[in-house]
Amino acid sequence: MAVPWLPRRNGSRNPSWFNVVLDLREERSVASFQMQTESTQTRSKRVHQIIAGLQKTYPDAHCELHYSNPVELLVATILSAQCTDKQVNIVTKDLFAKYRTVADYANADPAELQNEVRRLGFFRNKAKNIRACCCKLIEQHGGEVPRTFEEMVQLDGVGRKTANVVLGNAFNINLGVAVDTHVARLAQRLGLTDEKTPEKIEEVLVRLVPQDQWTMFSHWLIWHGRRRCSARKPDCLNCEIQELCPSRTKV
Repeated sequence: MAVPWLPRRNGSRNPSWFNVVLDLREERSVASFQMQTESTQTRSKRVHQIIAGLQKTYPDAHCELHYSNPVELLVATILSAQCTDKQVNIVTKDLFAKYRTVADYANADPAELQNEVRRLGFFRNKAKNIRACCCKLIEQHGGEVPRTFEEMVQLDGVGRKTANVVLGNAFNINLGVAVDTHVARLAQRLGLTDEKTPEKIEEVLVRLVPQDQWTMFSHWLIWHGRRRCSARKPDCLNCEIQELCPSRTKV
């Protein structure tokens, strides 16, 4: 059944969220058209120009989770699922002061650990995964964070994104592109992919971006997404890579 007020995009009866939905649909249509009409060679050249522009804009881009060793980064990344880095950093300030080793997490009282991270979403599952993950580190890896993707994703609470974040930032091992909401949104807006799932988006990006820049490419997109290209109100007018973005007139 049609809703009478829906077509009236600029009318007073349209809620603001509906305008956002329409904007996103237009934006995706433009990006999809870009995917259909742009040759692989042209897109590859454009990606290199995007990288150069973002590298110049954010020369100090880095992982914004606070950590001082691989275990802390692993814990912080597990906690970051569906949470902002800012929220996680607030929690880990006290958490890392109290739990200093893998054994500290493995031997932690479940209820107490839950309470330490309860301000974050899904805190019960995250606390459970952290304990189980650290137990597995002790039992199977001598208390050390493994340096292979296959071993990483066998740990509790660790998927492709977490594995890529830890390997890339803690060990400078580029085995994939970490795809979070910012990376997915910008990859679509920039017309690099019309895929929807993180796994499929990553498959596209690793073919376009030089391997030695996989970790940094994720950082550059995240920094740009947080500082310039937000979900609802992207600052296209002042965007440093606007000439390379097919969505610049549609968002």
